[in-house]
Amino acid sequence: MSEEKKDSDAIPTSTSSLTVVDNYINGTFVPPTTNAYLPVTSPTTSTAIGSVALSSKSDVNAAVSAASAAFPSWSALTIKSRAAIMLKFHGLLRDHAAELAQLIVRENGKNMTEALADVAKGNETVEYACSLPQLAQGKTLKVSSAVSCTDTRVPLGVIASIVPFNFPLMVPMWTVPIALVMGNTVVLKPSEKVPLTMRRVAELVKDSGFPDGVFNMVQGTREVVEGLIDHDDVKAVTFVGSSPVASLVASRCRNLNKRVTALGGAKNHLIALPDCETEGASSDIVVSYAGCAGQRCMAASVLLIVGEGPKQDELLKKVVEKASKIEPGTGPGQMGAVIDAASHKKILGHIEASEQGGAEILLDGRSWLDGPMAKDGGCWIGPTVIKHNSPDDKTMKEEVFGPVLSVYTVSSWREAVDIENSNEFGNAACVYTTNGGHADWFIGRFRAAMLGINIGIPVPREPFSFGGLYGTRSKFGDMDITGDGAMEFFTNRIKVTSKWPVPNVEECISGETLADERAAASGSGAVDQANFAGRM
Repeated sequence: MSEEKKDSDAIPTSTSSLTVVDNYINGTFVPPTTNAYLPVTSPTTSTAIGSVALSSKSDVNAAVSAASAAFPSWSALTIKSRAAIMLKFHGLLRDHAAELAQLIVRENGKNMTEALADVAKGNETVEYACSLPQLAQGKTLKVSSAVSCTDTRVPLGVIASIVPFNFPLMVPMWTVPIALVMGNTVVLKPSEKVPLTMRRVAELVKDSGFPDGVFNMVQGTREVVEGLIDHDDVKAVTFVGSSPVASLVASRCRNLNKRVTALGGAKNHLIALPDCETEGASSDIVVSYAGCAGQRCMAASVLLIVGEGPKQDELLKKVVEKASKIEPGTGPGQMGAVIDAASHKKILGHIEASEQGGAEILLDGRSWLDGPMAKDGGCWIGPTVIKHNSPDDKTMKEEVFGPVLSVYTVSSWREAVDIENSNEFGNAACVYTTNGGHADWFIGRFRAAMLGINIGIPVPREPFSFGGLYGTRSKFGDMDITGDGAMEFFTNRIKVTSKWPVPNVEECISGETLADERAAASGSGAVDQANFAGRM
């Protein structure tokens, strides 16, 4: 999802009023051993707003050591005690939501409505984590008259969580709260492009009463990621980012026989049927592809319109009209800048390649390049709608990660499903229709893990878990990253099978001997043949 800053971009330690983001280790902010920092720039102006530590493996070692030292006492607390501290954190996130949203706007470029949603959605997962004492209990079953089986969840140890730039608070909250309440300790590697929000969150973690060392952060780039993966004391790794990097992270962990879930990119398809309600569908389509400047793995990127006719023309016309009214900026209803110059260049490249390949640009976001916001700097590009002549066009297949919607007309339901099924990703898909039977037909044939009916951003809400489809470039590794998938990921199940001797008490021996023992002794009655405990 992001292009990594190079170590050669490092700048000296900041002495100005700009925010300096150091590592957070054992309850304290500490500078990196390298004494090197990277610039943090605002997407809206391309001006420096801070600097972030460029850490080394020695900094990783220090953070993991602190997390390892904190693990025995933290995991020894009851899950209710851990959840009680998390509940305090939940309240602090709520109380500081506006402040955190302002940081997100500043470093990520989202509009304020989207930034507040980033905080609220992250805190929703915190709330779910607070409910884990009611969800994470083990099971006990008497599997035969003398034998019982019990399972219980135990924490893994130190968890490494590596997160992207596009949701500075929400994505870290996918993993950190659940991992902590389940008894693990955490080392987080935020995106070097958006470290300011989580710096403030670390202070709220401290204020909530979490013991030192339970939550740690190491800033940096590739060396930090590899150091976390390779460290013997890191028991599991979570990653969210681009598909190429997700694949590398998963492979590196697999080679070490280390538990990993790595979520990659997406190419999400929307299918509009002739019977769809055009007013609502068009609004939803625009929000799906242009919201957050298209920088989310659940954003729509391809709209397949089934058939040709007045209804289909009306839908496309409304999509273009509504998207054209979006203004640049960070206020409610506006669209912010994309994260950096590299992303900006990539998006422009897709538009230009489509145009050169014969596609029709119905709405050209390049008009923002000469707009008033762009004159002040920043990485501005407006909503773009491209009508393609071939489903094999590059922009129809590759992840753009920007406010670009590819539109293609298909002749049948089957053609639409075949195009959706043939893409190498597997995050989301949606059908727009007013007929339940039509919706069921598509839902049963989509090749994606998170599906929508008249919802172009079908993100599961807690307690449902988030994750792409196995076997695609959207998901590598184990389980989902939130919900019960995360509860499973962050723990080991320990199973105990037990049998106790019949009490040597007269009344038990004479009248209360267990049924299968009596049957076995007499040679009559039903005998549990699967109960091999004590038998040969």
